Amino acid sequence: MNRESQKDHKDLVIERTFDVPRELLYAAWTSQEKLEKWWGPKGYDLHVTQFDLRSDGIFLYKQQSPEGMEMWGKFEFMEIDAPRKLMYISSFSNSAGETVRAPFSSSWPLEIQNTLTFVEQDRTTKLIMRGTPLNATEEEYQTFEAAKEQIEEGFNGTLDQLESYLDDIL
Repeated sequence: MNRESQKDHKDLVIERTFDVPRELLYAAWTSQEKLEKWWGPKGYDLHVTQFDLRSDGIFLYKQQSPEGMEMWGKFEFMEIDAPRKLMYISSFSNSAGETVRAPFSSSWPLEIQNTLTFVEQDRTTKLIMRGTPLNATEEEYQTFEAAKEQIEEGFNGTLDQLESYLDDIL
């Protein structure tokens, strides 16, 4: 799909304010040790096999459900502007880090471009998450669009875990 067609589609935007300084919230997203404490769906175990925080670096991880189902995922870091912005491409992968189709949909976009903006507001930080399919077909865009409410629910659960983690360390 070309860039002109992409303009017709709206990004998924999720915003949440955290009662922590910007540097602390940014660190929770950019430290392997911290991500291991909160990233992923509620109840899943996270195992990180690669974490290289630099442009073109990779965060490769395995998530395991309480029932034992495994899913691999990865972030390919694109832009790192500490502590203001983090941009990465997320995708499902295999254990070798090769991009694969999502296990739940043959029309799910292979790659999602994510931009996290960390906005300092007095003693709190507003996180603005923006995601959009990258190099997607029209069918993949439609699948993404139809799932936005579910994606938002899932991310809100993950952000709840982040909030609990931050409360525990303060």
